[in-house]
Amino acid sequence: LQYTDANGDTQYSTVAEGHAIKGQWIQLSNTNYTIPADASNLQLYIETAETSNNFYVDEAIGAVAGTVIEGAGEGKTVIRGDLNFDGRIDGADLALERRGLIKGFTDNYAKLAADVNQDGDVTVADAVLIQSFLIGKIKEFPIETKPIDTVAMEQLFAGVTPATSFKKDGENNPLFTQRFGADPGWMEYNGRIYVYTTNDAFEYDSNGNMKENSYDVGTINCLSSSDLVNWTDHGAIPVAGRNGRTTNGAAKWASCSWAPDACHKTINGKEKFFLYFANNGSGIGVLTADSPTGPWTDPIGKELISRSTPNCGNITWLFDPGVYYDEETGKGYLAFGGGVPEGKSADPGTARIVELGSDMTSIVGTPTTLNPPYLFEDSSLIKINGTWVYSFCHNWSVPAGQKFNSADIGYMTATNPLGPYTYQGPVFRNTFAQGLDNNGNNHHSIIEFKGKYYVLYHTRQLEIRMGVNGGKGYNYRSPSISEATVNGTSITCTGSHTGVKQIESLNPYATVQAETMSNQSQGIAVNGLSDTTVTGTKGSWTKVSGVNFSNGAKTLTVKACSKSGAVIKVCTGGTNGDVVTYAEIKAGSTPEEITVPVVNSVSGNKDLYFVFSGDVTFDSWSFS
Repeated sequence: LQYTDANGDTQYSTVAEGHAIKGQWIQLSNTNYTIPADASNLQLYIETAETSNNFYVDEAIGAVAGTVIEGAGEGKTVIRGDLNFDGRIDGADLALERRGLIKGFTDNYAKLAADVNQDGDVTVADAVLIQSFLIGKIKEFPIETKPIDTVAMEQLFAGVTPATSFKKDGENNPLFTQRFGADPGWMEYNGRIYVYTTNDAFEYDSNGNMKENSYDVGTINCLSSSDLVNWTDHGAIPVAGRNGRTTNGAAKWASCSWAPDACHKTINGKEKFFLYFANNGSGIGVLTADSPTGPWTDPIGKELISRSTPNCGNITWLFDPGVYYDEETGKGYLAFGGGVPEGKSADPGTARIVELGSDMTSIVGTPTTLNPPYLFEDSSLIKINGTWVYSFCHNWSVPAGQKFNSADIGYMTATNPLGPYTYQGPVFRNTFAQGLDNNGNNHHSIIEFKGKYYVLYHTRQLEIRMGVNGGKGYNYRSPSISEATVNGTSITCTGSHTGVKQIESLNPYATVQAETMSNQSQGIAVNGLSDTTVTGTKGSWTKVSGVNFSNGAKTLTVKACSKSGAVIKVCTGGTNGDVVTYAEIKAGSTPEEITVPVVNSVSGNKDLYFVFSGDVTFDSWSFS
């Protein structure tokens, strides 16, 4: 049950839950459920808890408390070897095992319990294991995996040519290549950095020809990382409800979702997340959620900052929010604005900063005017060692003789978040001047993560390498990150395609989402929202870096499916490197877990490649 409580917050309450297996019906029932007294806007959901498996609903019945409805009953708890589900393993179960081997099993629950070694088949070996357990030869059932026919697998992949990537070996920028992403904003939470970007996507004219990016964007990309090299793609958040390319946008009034930034705050003992965005150049909106990946809702139903906001009516471009929540004072601040009025390139006066209300969805007082020299756009706000740092992009009319150039990122400092701010100099040169791009705007965020500082920025390098417009590009942008040097009030950063070094290893013994990647080939796509999956085609592949096999590996479990059946080859060192194992995916439309043995030992820190022999939907993986 989803409902709104007396404070106006969205709450969730479990009415009933159960565990079902493939091919079996269960009944979800609660004969004495009480709807919370302060609940309004009630909505019932029937959903899977952790997977995206398909299921069917036969009927839904509501009745007064105490009413018992006939139905399939609750799902059974499957214990290996307990075929009659009485909670113990005895001679009766052995008899049912032998009977099932001869005549078949009554249902899928019994068949699942009969597969005591979990190799996917019920054979005499399972009956022998039950007998050995009953006479005390073994105290628990082993888990068996079918041996892999490596010769057949090698022959299969002899006809598979690995696809190419748009990132070269040794490059960690851009962060991903399966989609574009501009104007990166950020938020640190629970040991992960979350990056939110404008979701650039190819546009075409009426003749089907690709055209210049018009920024007709209504969604916001969300990605995260704990090590700054392996990035998890959480999908594109639907934001702008009035954008024709967006479905179910949370902000029904908005036509665009540009230049996002985010923060989180504990309110009334509950962690809340806030995503700020620009509705083209006419206002700033805000969304809220109970998770960094959503789902996101619109708390106020309108712009947070508009042209009717005091001291904001004359801002040329009312966009590019930069937010920062100061945990020391418990206050949040929002910087925004940009544009160059005619004849005012040296001092446009179009930047503003304002304190946010305690709810983070309102403002306190009148926004204060900032006067960054040669301002163009792109506000970023952060507090470093007690000093407030406001950074921005210089415009394209900077004359010779300045200590900064056109489209450089400059920064200013202050002891008070609302100013006055003093200009310090450039922190990040224009991407063209650094050889990262062949032109285009510069948009950034200065961030802090695990004790170090970095600059997030975008370039057009991906579209250039894709050969868009003959390699000149149409201004479709991709996010990158580079480490910054902070010395007192001095902040400098140089961009590169190499990017940053991995700051911690990846744990292969926990479940790793397949959409966590350091690189990917052409043909890879990420689908869904929040809990996403990877799809690939014959020869396509994904890569994760710095996987710490300190405990070695015996088995690999993958969750995947393939409509026509396929194999995932897992290698170290490259797509044609040393094979760790193969996972054969049977034909089907729903991802299922498959456990296979490791065919070659692996240890130490390794880069892993997952290569597909055919069309695959890949959900997750883990080693044991």
